[in-house]
Amino acid sequence: MKLNRRISGRIERPADKRRYVRRLFAGVAGRYDLTNDVMSVGLHRRWKRRLLARADLRPGHRVLDLAAGTGDLARGALDQAARGAFEIQVVAADLTLEMMRVGRGRPGPDLAGWIGADALRLPFPDGAFDRVVIGYGLRNFAGLDSALAESFRCLRPGGRLISLDFGHPRSEALRRIYLGYLDVSTRVAGWALHRDPESYVYIPESLRRFPDQREMVRRMESVGFVECGYEDLVMGAMAVNFGDRR
Repeated sequence: MKLNRRISGRIERPADKRRYVRRLFAGVAGRYDLTNDVMSVGLHRRWKRRLLARADLRPGHRVLDLAAGTGDLARGALDQAARGAFEIQVVAADLTLEMMRVGRGRPGPDLAGWIGADALRLPFPDGAFDRVVIGYGLRNFAGLDSALAESFRCLRPGGRLISLDFGHPRSEALRRIYLGYLDVSTRVAGWALHRDPESYVYIPESLRRFPDQREMVRRMESVGFVECGYEDLVMGAMAVNFGDRR
């Protein structure tokens, strides 16, 4: 609990959280993909496919992978379009240049661009994209409502935001078990992969502050999204939230 209080103090204010998140992901960038596979037992790939299924990609779409990390969703979107024999453009944007540097070195289809960007001040004009996809990013933004509003601004009418992140199971007992598991497993993963138990303890601490998937619907609606909803995964331990711009 002492370690959690230390992290809590570092992410209390938006500017502090931005610095902390950027430094954290810069430090783990080299083993980020391996960590995802280990901690989710490879299931994160299936969950990302669920997100992309909700995206309903169409020929000619411009897609923003926001908080792209090493570009899993960006490449997944391009692969999905290739299987459907149509073309789309995908831009990957992330706050952490080290993560994108790793992503650019991965094999796979070429993206339209990799852009360093703060989700609260996106460097794109109004209505630049048909889809904004976010994998495990909303929880890390320094201002959730501001980031949602920026994503809304960058979407064209008829556009859609789809986000995958850790969720909150409805059952109080299951939530406690889940958070307890994360408290232990993130310490073990941090030590085993980075020799630093603090590397991933941020995950459960940030989740404790993060709205559940039902509250996320309300937050999305408050900035203008319509037809909002969510899909629970793993009994609500993960969730896909989505909403459209009319």
